[in-house]
Amino acid sequence: MDTPSIFDRAARRQRRDRAMPLYADHDFLRAAMLDGIAERLDAVTRDFTDFLDLGSYDAAFVPPPGARVARFDPGFRFARAHRGVQGDEDRLPFADASFDCVVSAGVLDTVGDLPGALTLARRVLRPDGLFLAAFVGGGSFPVLRQAFQRAERDRPVARLHPQVDVRSAGDLLVRAGFALPVADIETLDIGYPDLGRLLADLRGMAGTNVLTDRHPLSRAALAAAAQAFAAAAGRDGRVRERIDLIFLTAWSPDASQPQPARRGSGTSSLAQALRPPR
Repeated sequence: MDTPSIFDRAARRQRRDRAMPLYADHDFLRAAMLDGIAERLDAVTRDFTDFLDLGSYDAAFVPPPGARVARFDPGFRFARAHRGVQGDEDRLPFADASFDCVVSAGVLDTVGDLPGALTLARRVLRPDGLFLAAFVGGGSFPVLRQAFQRAERDRPVARLHPQVDVRSAGDLLVRAGFALPVADIETLDIGYPDLGRLLADLRGMAGTNVLTDRHPLSRAALAAAAQAFAAAAGRDGRVRERIDLIFLTAWSPDASQPQPARRGSGTSSLAQALRPPR
């Protein structure tokens, strides 16, 4: 029996199908993620031949020349448009050790079972395979979050998804069995003229509320949120919104990788190292 998820899988698919036709007008966050992933991939001095694009959207990820790529997306329309497989990241249909590099940009923050999804990503990698991912992390959209809180202070409800911070992201990589895990942050600062423009971007990138326990937003609450959002504008009339992108880099375990020293194998003590010279 499946464990209840905080995210509505059907709503998640529907949001992506709705966003698909005009996604290119709102893809700036994923474009920034893919740029960061490309930089990290370029820094690796080895070749990869079989890629999995996990959460492929419009197939903007381009593998190196000569490499093969399988596309996988939670949305039916994105998957169909690019000859991919439609499904959920925590229910991957691929055999173990099918790929030597898994890339994921912009989807892991709304996966029902994120630890399970990371474990499956590690399992479909061959030994010493590379995992590169990015998603919107903890602390993002603080002005939007505060605007909704002020608008609904009498009856507060969750409007934004729970977000994973960078420390928790690194811990999840270890829990999933990855080797040499690294989690880091890049921050974007984006100016919006009003709340409507921000919400349009979120709808366009399939980033609106897909919580299982979600509630309709009344016109009065929306108007109050818009007013609270506008009150945060700077002298240029724009509201600066912060978005933290978390990047993950890790490897499927292999005996050839550097190993930590065995506990107690040191030949000198910390006390000796700190002892002042005579």
